[in-house]
Amino acid sequence: MTIALEKKWIWDSWYHKEGDVWHGYFLQADKSLIDPELRHLNVTQAHAISKDLIDWEHLGTCFEPSTSTAWDDSTTWTGSVVKDDDGLYHLFYTGTCLAEKSLYQRVGHAISDDLHNWKRVGDGLCLDIIGENAQYYEDQHQVGHWHDRAMRDPWVMKNPNGKGWLMYFTARAPGIEEPNAGGAIGFATSDDLYHWELQKPVFVGGFGQLEVPQVFELKGRWYCLFCTSSSHWADAFIKARAGKPVTGNHYLVADNPEGPWSLPESEFLDGDDPCYRYAARILQTDTGPVIIGFHDQGPNGFVGEILDPVAVHVNDEGLLSTDDNNKKGQ
Repeated sequence: MTIALEKKWIWDSWYHKEGDVWHGYFLQADKSLIDPELRHLNVTQAHAISKDLIDWEHLGTCFEPSTSTAWDDSTTWTGSVVKDDDGLYHLFYTGTCLAEKSLYQRVGHAISDDLHNWKRVGDGLCLDIIGENAQYYEDQHQVGHWHDRAMRDPWVMKNPNGKGWLMYFTARAPGIEEPNAGGAIGFATSDDLYHWELQKPVFVGGFGQLEVPQVFELKGRWYCLFCTSSSHWADAFIKARAGKPVTGNHYLVADNPEGPWSLPESEFLDGDDPCYRYAARILQTDTGPVIIGFHDQGPNGFVGEILDPVAVHVNDEGLLSTDDNNKKGQ
């Protein structure tokens, strides 16, 4: 396995390339918890570096929940890292707090000059579901309808169509009767990475949640990779696709990074049940795009290691495929 630790489970990851070095960030939790389901509320972020995405040097824990009472004193979950025009690095992450029993998610912001030691900007909070456009989101926990107030997994990138920055995140839309039809890709914009404005979601439907979004361009088309569970497929998506629901990674397509986005008329990209690879990222390498994600389920249950990268291909219709069938290694 590409990134593995003897005493810790590893799951969601994100990457930043600086020169010829890949910086990999990932969620980790101690295996002394025994039950891997407990990892979500006992989490820190860690950092490793590599030149080939296969052999990694572990640098240890780089970010963790606030040690005093705060909006992010329970968890610091999945995020992304970008570099601004002045050479400063920015980490955007998911935070929850103990006072809300970790049910309300918000987006935080930290900065670094070395890609490892991160300092929160103010108290860290940079985006919440508030303001005029909050009406387009489930801004309160819908108890009995869904398991959390979703606002997590921020993916930040430069706006390729002009100045400023774009943020995509896992969210939910309000007033949808079927829980599994309410998943959304949330959206926000910023001129300077410090002040963010919540915008309307860029996509709603298909699934109860579209986790760990990543927006990127391949061969002139835009893609939004996401992951989801077989138990979170909407009825309409099940009817429109042959075969049983699976857990894994799929994508949206668009001609513009701000949308409109749609689900492709294709098979689910990268899934199985039980799931093999989850929370994947697609990275651009010198030899072409690759997919990399964590090993979810093995013969003995949850594995918690990052898998080796696998080549990704784009056909003439713009549909994606991988070099494996998502069963390799089981």
